Amino acid sequence: MTAHDPWQLPAEWLAQRRAQGLERRHRPFAPSSTSGIAHARNRQWVNFASNDYLGLAHHPAVIAAWQAGATRWGVGSTASALVCGYTEAHETLESALAAWLGFPAARLFTSGYAANLAAVTMLASESPSTTAIFADKLVHASLIDALLLARAHGAHVRRYPHRDTETLARWLAESPAPLKIIVTDGVFSMDGDIAPLPELASLAERHRAWLIVDDAHGIGVLGKGRGTFAHFGLTPPPHWLWIATFGKAVGVAGAAILGSKDAIAWLDQSARTHIYTTAMPPAQAEALNAAITVIRTEPERLAHLHRLIAQWRSLAQTLAATAATPLESATAIQPLVVGESQRALHLAQALERSGFLVPAIRPPTVPPNTARLRISLSAAHEPEHLVHLAAALQNLLAPPHRNGT
Repeated sequence: MTAHDPWQLPAEWLAQRRAQGLERRHRPFAPSSTSGIAHARNRQWVNFASNDYLGLAHHPAVIAAWQAGATRWGVGSTASALVCGYTEAHETLESALAAWLGFPAARLFTSGYAANLAAVTMLASESPSTTAIFADKLVHASLIDALLLARAHGAHVRRYPHRDTETLARWLAESPAPLKIIVTDGVFSMDGDIAPLPELASLAERHRAWLIVDDAHGIGVLGKGRGTFAHFGLTPPPHWLWIATFGKAVGVAGAAILGSKDAIAWLDQSARTHIYTTAMPPAQAEALNAAITVIRTEPERLAHLHRLIAQWRSLAQTLAATAATPLESATAIQPLVVGESQRALHLAQALERSGFLVPAIRPPTVPPNTARLRISLSAAHEPEHLVHLAAALQNLLAPPHRNGT
């Protein structure tokens, strides 16, 4: 799109997005005592939009740890980690993460986005022209940006069809690149399905490739909380870089990259999103340590979540006969594909009027004509919440009755 007046470009671009039903807007929510309920402007909904899969964002122990950490450390880290922003709280959390997940070392980042950029660009930076990166077609936007950066510096980047390990195997065998990198999500954020990690791990081993996994939606949910690799019973080898993100099931914010000691030391020297940004507040590190302790010591939260997942999978079968497609998912992400963007938006708005907050996910986040309702389940939900949501969807999606003779 080219504006007649360059200064009108924002207005014209926004008008086009609105016409396509693709405009996004912020909405200020009010405080709530649970992620299962959302409040805004004197209204209340059952919240199926939050990624707080274990309900830890409101856990008393996590809140108390952040409060005590702020009293002890102050509210900010005051500098980047390599200057003076790295504290004993950060070190303790990294050690706890590495021990829990079974990696030799960990390094904290301020967000999963920053961690993903760091992991890919670090490996691709040494010799971009002799580096080949193979990424799943549906990886997260942050990984896509990392791939674009790597390609801009000369790396060869290919996107294999979603979960298609046969194509990936052929491309790896054909590639003459000395350095090969496989990139995937652990759990795909808009589909809820799980990467074929055993096959990917085998291919990485066979071709001496690095494997980078963004496990943002697997950590805390799969493998008794340890994530996708534990779900499959795998043990992390030195040529993996594992990204654990803390803004989903862990209930806080930030992320960490886990790997070998040498790989983590390399990050300290080359990861721009670590070197040139203010470190996470130490009070946040204290809260994260508390959240991990809760995951490890309160298994009933995860058990409750998985009962809800099984319940929803059963309820979703009643929606299969409607003009919507529930995707197969054994995770907390339960998408319902409805097709056109405007239809997804209208359904989300109708659900809001019925008391449910369910986001409409539209292109470019998902491919054209696959707009969907993204239903996120949480341990903060109760079984009746799911029953009522399924009934509301059934009413909205059922074909209208026609009078016959």
